[in-house]
Amino acid sequence: MSPRPPPDPKSLLGRHRLLSPTASIRVSPFCLGGMSFGTNWTAQMGECSKETVFDLLDTFYDLGGNFVDTANAYQDGQSEEWIGEWMKKTGRRDEFVISTKYAQGFKAHDHTVQQSNFGGTGTKSMYLSLEQSLKRLQTDYVDLFFVHYWDYATDIPELMQSLNTIFLQRKVLYFGISDAPAWVVVKANCYANAHGLRPFSVYQGRLSAQARDLESDIIPMCRDQRMGLVAWGVMGNGYFRSPDTSEEEGDRKTPFITTGREAQVSKALDTVAKRRKVSIYSVAIAYAMQKAPYIYPLIGGRFVAHLRANIEALGLTLYPQDIIDIEKGYDFNPGFPHNFIGVGGKAPQGPEDVLLLRDLGFFDYVSTEKAIHPKTESFHLPNGHAPAVGA
Repeated sequence: MSPRPPPDPKSLLGRHRLLSPTASIRVSPFCLGGMSFGTNWTAQMGECSKETVFDLLDTFYDLGGNFVDTANAYQDGQSEEWIGEWMKKTGRRDEFVISTKYAQGFKAHDHTVQQSNFGGTGTKSMYLSLEQSLKRLQTDYVDLFFVHYWDYATDIPELMQSLNTIFLQRKVLYFGISDAPAWVVVKANCYANAHGLRPFSVYQGRLSAQARDLESDIIPMCRDQRMGLVAWGVMGNGYFRSPDTSEEEGDRKTPFITTGREAQVSKALDTVAKRRKVSIYSVAIAYAMQKAPYIYPLIGGRFVAHLRANIEALGLTLYPQDIIDIEKGYDFNPGFPHNFIGVGGKAPQGPEDVLLLRDLGFFDYVSTEKAIHPKTESFHLPNGHAPAVGA
């Protein structure tokens, strides 16, 4: 027993977990998203001043959070700059797990520059972007470095050899990939493992009660490749809302990421929220978190009060009937071959879900790995209420 046991965490955000089976670094169960950190994208994201960003980071840290996500192009670089300033001011760099990304054009706002090699997944773009990110973040390494999207233009050996070089230079600890097909990730990891290189340990993609596409191939891939999953859009990209509430002044306006299902899925979430006496956002977050064993909702936003309120989700266990009611929000089709070989047209998560195997007899299988069950700690949430947990 340690002679100095740690103090109880102030919230469930302070109960950290391994990022993934292939990334032995401990992170908070929420990842704080930095896409809104800045004033350069106010027209799309709403205003988020430096003072507000610092308040959000202070609150996140105080409640036990340590996992922050940004990207080279967010707010035309302002997001990385302000996160770096906050870490420099507080001296908390090594307490935090910082993820950033490359591939998006990080000089796209400067029309005096030829853009060709300041974006994409190639080696030159990678090196230029990382050096810029390190300067903005005022650090000599990032914990997690994402390929932001797959551009279908870079050879897998080039990509993985170049990534491994920056790992060997100690500029990056772990790698992730975002918004890419499953076959690309598997091909890249197979190459990396065969050549003794650092593989991808984390995937980042869109997952919510209204966007379940990851269930078809990405989530099974993450299980197979022993990868974590950072999920963005878990709250409908800000478009989930109870039918009893109205749009807030200054809400983000990003119609290019809407699905047209926001209203109907919001009703399904609201039904469960009222039954469980929690917020619609807590239900949306808890729903996403039960989809995979190593899953981290990317929690964005511009309001400290919202950040505090969202922690309620970490104590919420959804009942099977809750899941059924949420998934009535829209008819998800996993696509072929999943809807052909899976029981009930669902994407199989293991042999027990394969329809034709049931013709051969009765079998018992080892259960697939489950998500971490919410804890029932005695301490209170930031709003003064005990965690809302189910049986």
